[in-house]
Amino acid sequence: MSSTTGTVERAFEAALYSDTHDALDTGASILAADPAADAELDRRGREFVAAAWRRGWQPADVVRLVRRELEDVHVRLVSELIRAQAPDDRARGPRWAAQLDEVAATAQPARTDRFTHATTVLELYRLLLRLPNLEPLDEPKRRHDGGRPASRMLTRIRALLAKAEATGFPEEAEALSAKAQELMARHSIDEALLDAQAPAKDEPGACRIGVEAPYEQAKAVLLDAVAGANHCRAVWNEAFGFSTVVGFEGDLEVVELLYTSLLVQATTAMTRAEAAQRAGGRRRTKTFRQSFLAAYAHRIGTRLAEAAGTQVTDDLLPVLATREVAVSGRLDEMFPETTTTRLRGVSDEAGWTEGAEAADRAQVRARPPLK
Repeated sequence: MSSTTGTVERAFEAALYSDTHDALDTGASILAADPAADAELDRRGREFVAAAWRRGWQPADVVRLVRRELEDVHVRLVSELIRAQAPDDRARGPRWAAQLDEVAATAQPARTDRFTHATTVLELYRLLLRLPNLEPLDEPKRRHDGGRPASRMLTRIRALLAKAEATGFPEEAEALSAKAQELMARHSIDEALLDAQAPAKDEPGACRIGVEAPYEQAKAVLLDAVAGANHCRAVWNEAFGFSTVVGFEGDLEVVELLYTSLLVQATTAMTRAEAAQRAGGRRRTKTFRQSFLAAYAHRIGTRLAEAAGTQVTDDLLPVLATREVAVSGRLDEMFPETTTTRLRGVSDEAGWTEGAEAADRAQVRARPPLK
């Protein structure tokens, strides 16, 4: 064992297997006293990142957890480690590549004194060492060539939703979101028909979408409603702040787009409603927001279910039913045991009323059947 390896091992032995602050200080002191150990310390960090991938974690999952549990400096540090480890990793799918692109945009950490830096590193490694196993989300290979049309369609949908979220004119938002909803439905049906005609069928995949505090229960309900209306299924992991959405790739993309847009619309509407409530003299901000988002999610779920029933003609039902059976089978494989939970903290009548009314104004109204 080299002297640098021995330094790192002694620091790890002191700091990583104990939660006490004194143990962390001891490990940081050992590392700070030996600059020659820095390269070995970085190498071990890349190993921790690779181990997280083997346990089923993805770049966005790790960054999300580090952001929630630690500080911004740890987020920058883990992002740097993920970037450094990427060239040694195996080839993965486009969703993984997109996450790496987001990590690459994170600012690099500013170096401080050696002891502070060593403390930050050990705090991060302590968290990475304790990551549990997650369900693997290997991206399935698409067996038919639908990528180019789908890509153009999704680009149009993104542009429409971005304009709908940005405009200050309700009528314009209505028109833009209505068109986006129509394109989403056509995109999903086109994908299903193309797959039904292919000699080898696509397989359902899965992705994770962050569902973070505050008011994460209501957000999880909203995501579940969006997923169900778009032929997907969602399972919420409250402990780690995400939902796993299972479905075919084209539908997964639509779910993420629509959920993100509705969340923006809900937050904007909630802020306006809260300002009006405050102007009227009320101060129960937290309970108002919780009840607002819970009602919004509940009402959106009803509206999406109604809209989903009008999007297809009878001759398309067998095709969609086959895909939904495949999605259910994939979900059961990944999550053989799930539990249900009830919304907590929904006690503000004004918040519930305002949230339901905002959901009625959201841009998800039903469309005529697609021919």
